[in-house]
Amino acid sequence: MTPDIVVVGAGVFGLTAALELCARGYGVVVFEAGPIPRPEAASTDVSKVVRMEYGTDQTYMSLMEEALGGWRRWNADLARTGGRPFFHETGVLMISRASLEDGGFEHDSLESLRRRGHSPERLDAEAIARRYPAWGGRSFVDGFYHAHGGLAESATVVSWLAARAASAGIEVHQREGVETLLVKGDGVHGVRTRGGREVRAGAVVLAAGAWSSTLLPDLRPEIRATGHPVFHLQPSDPGLFEPSRFPVFTADVAQTGYYGFPLHRDGFVKIARHGAGRPVDPGTPGEPTADDLEDLRSFLSGALPALANAPVSYSRVCAYADTPDGDFWIAPDPQRAGLVVAGGGSGHGFKFAPVLGGLIADAVEGRTSQWLERFRWRRGAPAGRGDAARAPRSLRDGPAPG
Repeated sequence: MTPDIVVVGAGVFGLTAALELCARGYGVVVFEAGPIPRPEAASTDVSKVVRMEYGTDQTYMSLMEEALGGWRRWNADLARTGGRPFFHETGVLMISRASLEDGGFEHDSLESLRRRGHSPERLDAEAIARRYPAWGGRSFVDGFYHAHGGLAESATVVSWLAARAASAGIEVHQREGVETLLVKGDGVHGVRTRGGREVRAGAVVLAAGAWSSTLLPDLRPEIRATGHPVFHLQPSDPGLFEPSRFPVFTADVAQTGYYGFPLHRDGFVKIARHGAGRPVDPGTPGEPTADDLEDLRSFLSGALPALANAPVSYSRVCAYADTPDGDFWIAPDPQRAGLVVAGGGSGHGFKFAPVLGGLIADAVEGRTSQWLERFRWRRGAPAGRGDAARAPRSLRDGPAPG
């Protein structure tokens, strides 16, 4: 049977798109070059931040309000079937080494939350140290805690989405990569796999993450593979890092890039750095460098002294699909009918999983929305950040999330 739509890539963009398109009545086939979840992909690892805070950016904050409701519904669905929740609403702690001021990421996020009717708790240095004793260095003097947010078990989510897709009748082909798009005239009519199989379809959704420009080389300047270091540390005092005392955090993130998670059930604390990164081959992104580790140790010594000398049990380089402006790229190709590109997660896409499928399906069907206008096809986008939580360029150019 010829499918209506082929989806290339089984990360969070591809699988949510496949599920939504199937729900809208389309026959869908998914191809993934590796296993699901793919170890090198941005959608994998043990956890991703789910946060509403985006500085003054009302577009992402309003979209995240919808997504947060989706995470809660998914947990409820799991509970009804006896499953274990994979979204953990620990809350989010955003702290700064200086007093919050207008124009700063933490200040603007706090004010945006309040304007939208949320109730974050403002914290001074004493409150931070008292409530969250792991931050014992007292180098962080201002910030806030917002109870609505936390973390998602990312690899578990991807596995669950793949299982849902298979149960819905979607053909999901693991370890069967797509070699090329089938182009005739000015349109895309399917794909050819690396095994030589040709699959015709009415439309193709390219959701290949950091591999997108491999299949569409003219996207290379617009969706680039960049690498960002991730570390799992083994604390000597695990009790300091339990979720009630150590929620998901960002630490002066617009300056340092550092963010992290509470104690994992396997006994480690994940700390990562979100920034400009460095160019990588997404299939072989490499390992964090000695400079990455030295920078981490320097940060921890002043911020989280109980982790300053903690052994690193695991590290990786997370390969982002980075756009120049940090905004997602969910749009039909204006020059190739039948092709929709869905990606450009830029290190902050996973948290939107419950709403991504609907956005991508709308793009396939040619619908419009305020969000799709933001994520439109664009060339020569200015080098800004759709996610204002990026570290400044001066801190990001050298060897430096996931």
